Amino acid sequence: MSQEIAVVGSPEFTTGFRLAGVRTFENVPEDEKDEALDEAVMRTLDDDDVGIVVMHDDDMDYLSREVRDAVEGSIEPVLVTLGGGAGSGGLREQIKRAIGIDLMEED
Repeated sequence: MSQEIAVVGSPEFTTGFRLAGVRTFENVPEDEKDEALDEAVMRTLDDDDVGIVVMHDDDMDYLSREVRDAVEGSIEPVLVTLGGGAGSGGLREQIKRAIGIDLMEED
């Protein structure tokens, strides 16, 4: 069985991935992250069709200790965090080469 990539985060973060063909996502607006991000992440982790969960690195700060431990210890699905700055170049460049666009590009 083939597994999906899922993206969790703000609508601004998930849009680029959705345009690149990612079909599984959880939109959590910035002003709701304190209350809703834990549930969105757990729904994604519990989805048997998901093999990779992508989140923005800054969103890790919004997770409760319990959910943070769950995602950090998860082997399947695996969590990949992307930062917004130039320091995230390694993975960012790999994704850019693989799909041909920079999903994290800011205007």
